[in-house]
Amino acid sequence: MPELITQPSRVAAAGQPPKLIDEYVGRANTGQDGLSIAHMRSPSGWSEPGQRPEFDEFTIVLVGMVRVVHKGGQMDVLAGQAVMAHKGEWVQYSTPEEGGAEYIAVCLPAFSMGTVHRD
Repeated sequence: MPELITQPSRVAAAGQPPKLIDEYVGRANTGQDGLSIAHMRSPSGWSEPGQRPEFDEFTIVLVGMVRVVHKGGQMDVLAGQAVMAHKGEWVQYSTPEEGGAEYIAVCLPAFSMGTVHRD
């Protein structure tokens, strides 16, 4: 039988200024450790430390732009686009443009503080 997820869990965010993270599926909300799905709302000027996670991360931008800095340079991911960051590669996310960004993050396996390995 399908299981209704009635609401997300608000999860603490890294970086400044603060962003909102609502996890629908994952360790915090459903106890899943194989997958996490979170809705992010980042203000203009937000950035977080670089990271070298032990999970693949798929970022689907709904509104605005997410900047992804990596060892080879940077890319700007616009609304309607997505990016996949492979586990083990160094990346840093930010939302530098006016209005910030809204996006969905999917991590395989699920996000955890113990496996994100932030700078």
